[in-house]
Amino acid sequence: MTGALPIAIEVRLRGAGLRPTRQRVALGDLLFAKGDRHLTVEELHEEAVAAGVPVSLATVYNTLHQFTEAGLIRVLAVESAKTYFDTNVSDHHHFFVEGENEVLDIPVSNLTIDNLPEPPEGMEIAHVDVVIRLRAKRG
Repeated sequence: MTGALPIAIEVRLRGAGLRPTRQRVALGDLLFAKGDRHLTVEELHEEAVAAGVPVSLATVYNTLHQFTEAGLIRVLAVESAKTYFDTNVSDHHHFFVEGENEVLDIPVSNLTIDNLPEPPEGMEIAHVDVVIRLRAKRG
């Protein structure tokens, strides 16, 4: 969104084919208000509670998955125990800081992927997600 005015969440929801319910709008406002970021269901739920939005963890989970299916966000499976949701749906990759559960964007121009295998008959590659795991240097 550099240089552009943010699009109202109601407009974004309608444009993605979702009805702008009170809870979707409230969660969308929280989700997109801080620019591109990565967060879990639990983190967004905590933000909602802190902001006085009366919403259950299950509703946050369902809403994030609806946003994903509508193409508003994307899923990052970084760890088996934790799923992150990314508000940046452009082609890019990620660093994951182990032990801190922090996800950072890597611009797609900084990484080249060659020699991908041919997909099985009747299939095509939708996109490639690269996660580079980081940890503090030892010694």
